Amino acid sequence: MISRNHYYLSVANLAHARGSEPSLSYDGAGPGDFAAALQESLRSPILFERWRALQPDPAEIDPALGATDAQAEVRAQVADLHVDVDVVTSLPMSLLRQRLNWLIGADWQLHDVRAA
Repeated sequence: MISRNHYYLSVANLAHARGSEPSLSYDGAGPGDFAAALQESLRSPILFERWRALQPDPAEIDPALGATDAQAEVRAQVADLHVDVDVVTSLPMSLLRQRLNWLIGADWQLHDVRAA
């Protein structure tokens, strides 16, 4: 059985959170849009393929970096002055971090990880 984890994150200022590469960066209107974008990046290889195409030698990129989880779930909601994000996935933290950084850069913080 594949192990699933529940990641608890927060984004301090989603309105200004953007990745460094505009063609990969999140450009939505709120928590719901961000949750949908992150969920899509975990379920589908589309964002990974766009990133890989930008690399000097795309063929040299390890395909394992594009792993997906078709059952990944993401919820995001405003809480006080930040956005709480709950992610349930079988992907390792390294790949979740990769997708978050492409979408919103370093503008997020991991608070907890638990078995789902």
